[in-house]
Amino acid sequence: MAVENSTPPVSPSPSSEHESGVWSQIKAEARRDAEAEPALASYLFSTIIAHTSLSRSLSFHLGNKLCSSTLLSTLLYDLFLNTFSSDPALRAATVADLRAARFRDPACISFSHCLLNYKGFLAIQAHRVAHKLWLQNRKFLAMSLQSRIADVFAVDIHPAARIGNGVLLDHATGVVIGETAVVGNNVSILHHVTLGGSGKVGGDRHPKIGDGVLIGAGATILGPVKIGEGAKIGSGSLVLIDVPPRTTAVGNPARLVGGREKPTVHEECPGESMDHTSFIAEWSDYII
Repeated sequence: MAVENSTPPVSPSPSSEHESGVWSQIKAEARRDAEAEPALASYLFSTIIAHTSLSRSLSFHLGNKLCSSTLLSTLLYDLFLNTFSSDPALRAATVADLRAARFRDPACISFSHCLLNYKGFLAIQAHRVAHKLWLQNRKFLAMSLQSRIADVFAVDIHPAARIGNGVLLDHATGVVIGETAVVGNNVSILHHVTLGGSGKVGGDRHPKIGDGVLIGAGATILGPVKIGEGAKIGSGSLVLIDVPPRTTAVGNPARLVGGREKPTVHEECPGESMDHTSFIAEWSDYII
């Protein structure tokens, strides 16, 4: 007589459900695109359709992107897959980053397009693995991976830097994030942004970016300054001061719109809304 198992089945976590749903969508998009564009059918099959999970697809794609004549794709595939497979938090971050690109960037036509072609997304995923290696004291391997990421994607993130979930590097070229920098959740950063050091040796020397921040193209933020939750940094600005939550800093050197004593406060979360139009309105009557 069979003995009934009294242990109730474990419900999948919300993050695993999101991962499964996004992966199903990605495979459906890849099959659709392979049918519509036969020239890409083999490529889509090898990178997406042939794989059984998002982690396997991403690990395969990153391995092929970042390999060199002496750093084999098979070695990188195993490294990425073992790291993603053993860490649900990393997989949840990947899904959050995919959703960030898909829903914040009007140029992103599909999840599969982001997975295959968005170098900002790919650079962040590779960085997450390098960061875990750094925390495991495998620092030489982490730095070697950072070097390849910079070579291939033109994004230079120190493996010790801490990056939150739902982060969008829009266009991504020229982004530099230093060793002690921290980037919160749901942050959007455009191209040629530098989160740079203060110049001192050792200690805390890089910016701390709060949740929901939007950093415009070409902005430079130097030193251990704090950019508050939901703040906006105008394109081309040089930020050397703390920026309070829900305020805007513009200019070189950057100043707070409305003045340091009573800066203008906005309601929206710019890191998610990607609203750059207010920069224009705020600059129109602002003397730099």
